[in-house]
Amino acid sequence: MGFKCGIVGLPNVGKSTTFNALSNANAESSNFPFCTIDPNVGIATVKDERLYKLAELVKPKKVTPPTVEFVDIAGLVKGASKGAGLGNKFLSHIRDVQVIVHVVRCFEDEDIVHTMGSVDPKRDIEVIDLELMLADLQTIENRTNKLIKQAKTGDKKAKEELEILERFKKFLEEGKPLRQQMLDEREKDVIKELRLLSAKPVIYVANVSEDDISGNEYSKIVEEIAKKENAPVIVLSSKVEEQISKLDDEEKQEFMEMLGIKESGLDRLAKIGYKMLGLITFFTAGPKEVRGWTIKQGTTAKEAAGVIHSDIERGFIRAEIIKYEDYIACGGEKEAKEKGLMHLEGKDYIMQDGDVVYFRFNV
Repeated sequence: MGFKCGIVGLPNVGKSTTFNALSNANAESSNFPFCTIDPNVGIATVKDERLYKLAELVKPKKVTPPTVEFVDIAGLVKGASKGAGLGNKFLSHIRDVQVIVHVVRCFEDEDIVHTMGSVDPKRDIEVIDLELMLADLQTIENRTNKLIKQAKTGDKKAKEELEILERFKKFLEEGKPLRQQMLDEREKDVIKELRLLSAKPVIYVANVSEDDISGNEYSKIVEEIAKKENAPVIVLSSKVEEQISKLDDEEKQEFMEMLGIKESGLDRLAKIGYKMLGLITFFTAGPKEVRGWTIKQGTTAKEAAGVIHSDIERGFIRAEIIKYEDYIACGGEKEAKEKGLMHLEGKDYIMQDGDVVYFRFNV
């Protein structure tokens, strides 16, 4: 499953450079507002030390880590919801992502023009939020027009949804993104169905210069805004991250130590994204492959089997599970079994982070 992040921001804030750094997909970077015409998609692996410790014991032919999918969405501009710049075409790309990664320009550079004339993180964040909210208001208006006709026939569900949409509309008109609103399950269902943009969780990325990797006055503004929203924020230099992404593991570690960086931007982003979306990892370990699989907290064993293959879910018999810590402490599956640390679970077992599992099935 993994998770899908949409990288958004105003033009020339460092989105494509950040995308290159995170996914190493080499999207075109250029000093032009709309160099990213179609959304670039890159797949990046998620660093999980547990996977490699399992591999040391199992010695498989292949090691496959979990992944994050990044979508580099062209720079939004003021008026995008009305078709300005490249307009609604790009707003529509955001509907398909689970998390919005909002890159905010926090660096000065005379050679890279700012489309609004100056560096101002607060204004830039407000411009993007406004466009997302205006797009949502349009979606709500379109949906409301359809529901009014249904409600007149006595449709109770239509009336209930109209009340929800009216509440959403009021909130948006007050200039508050839907992600800041307390929602019940029915409201969450409506948001999911309409794929409302301002309801998506946001991770702010304060993109600073190579000389300010610990942050600066601009990144502090982003941090203050994020704190008010209870949203996570990462301060990074996309230029530095791009350099890190091109190094091998040993060089990467040396370079980061020299700069005083403990984790790459991707590693920090993956951890935050997993936590925000309530995701966990389970492992399969055998001579052919050791692999990490991403699932939501609360996923049953049978549902987890389906993440690997629909046939395994369909023919599910049982799950043979060893806790990661037990697997490592015992030096592998054989001794864990001998010590009685493997447990057999049925289809309704709730998977736990770090479970090492073998699914028995028959089709």
